[in-house]
Amino acid sequence: MQRVIFLNRFFYPDHSATSQIVSDLAFHLAASGADVHVITSGQLYDSPRAILAKEEIVNGVHVHRIATTRFGRSSLAGRALDYASYCGLMWRRARALLARGDILVAKTDPPLTSVVAWRLAVQKNARLVNWIQDLYPETAAELGVPLMRGALGRVLSRLRDRSLRGAAANVVVGERMAERVRLLLAPAAAVHVIANWCRDEELCPLAHGENPLRREWGLEQKFVAGYSGNLGRAHELDTVLGAAAMLREQERIVFLFIGGGHQFDRLARAVKERGLDRIFRFVAYQPQELLKYSLNVADVHLISLQPALEGLIVPSKFYGIAAVGRPVISITAGDGEIARLVRQHECGLAVEPGNGPALAASLTELAADPARVAQMGKRARAMLEGNFTRAQELARWRELLEAIG
Repeated sequence: MQRVIFLNRFFYPDHSATSQIVSDLAFHLAASGADVHVITSGQLYDSPRAILAKEEIVNGVHVHRIATTRFGRSSLAGRALDYASYCGLMWRRARALLARGDILVAKTDPPLTSVVAWRLAVQKNARLVNWIQDLYPETAAELGVPLMRGALGRVLSRLRDRSLRGAAANVVVGERMAERVRLLLAPAAAVHVIANWCRDEELCPLAHGENPLRREWGLEQKFVAGYSGNLGRAHELDTVLGAAAMLREQERIVFLFIGGGHQFDRLARAVKERGLDRIFRFVAYQPQELLKYSLNVADVHLISLQPALEGLIVPSKFYGIAAVGRPVISITAGDGEIARLVRQHECGLAVEPGNGPALAASLTELAADPARVAQMGKRARAMLEGNFTRAQELARWRELLEAIG
């Protein structure tokens, strides 16, 4: 395999989801004997002022950290400046590092990195692999970012499409996204589906009686509908609030939200305003070493995505939920990525966004049938082991890069 250079704004020791994925793959390839480099920022996802070494070798991977601006995620303007400074400085560092025949793997943090990476690959006669986590600028347009629905958005789409057509391969993280990218390019375009993964070797089903967080959070006699991770602009909240209003008088069902994000505080305020505090719990992000416990607290997990974003974003938290053997209620489009998997593998239920009564009925039904919940959870873990383990996805990546290089 030729030298592999990854482009992503975050890398180990950062623990954000995309950072963990790219770090896992980079370390795996280095352990297999490949010459692996990463050009990343000096930031941590939740700590933009962090101080990290500019150059170091971590688990055999050469890490090159560039001095971007450090506004963090507090505002769209600051985030845009961080994106722009990364792209500009990454261009200079990658141009000096990149050589003929290298494989350049561009992720989508920041968005449209593929446009810069494609120009670099052309100049240096390298091979480009686009690793598409989110499809931009369409995602930004759907989320209401100014200008993305106008002329600027159209120009950026054309540039993005050229960068995808010029790549040796485009890797997407779901079948719906693959369908969308093939429509943009051509049916025969080089589009490969390799799902994101979780650390399924470390995550496993845990009985409630063996979980200290169930006791600590006062949930021992409750049926817990959990949500874990970022609650951002892409996620839909009205269905949960509608269901909660219908369930406010019952004694057993509790909604547990663990994490943060743009809409986390908004949801907490809405719960308080509507007098739903009794059936909600809000908990901050838990340390990585507690993930096996926090995911296991819930009896069933909720996954939410606005229907307009199907094919643009894939909620990869699904795989961690499956690893701990918990079923899912998918609050997504009926033909969406997660809803398809839930129906195919019978590992949960699907509810159309906006249908609060259906969500309330689903939770009431599952709370009364623990045997059914357990069987759904077993099928979720079986689905993961048969199709989506970390070892399987890393092997797919290695095979693809070896074929290219």
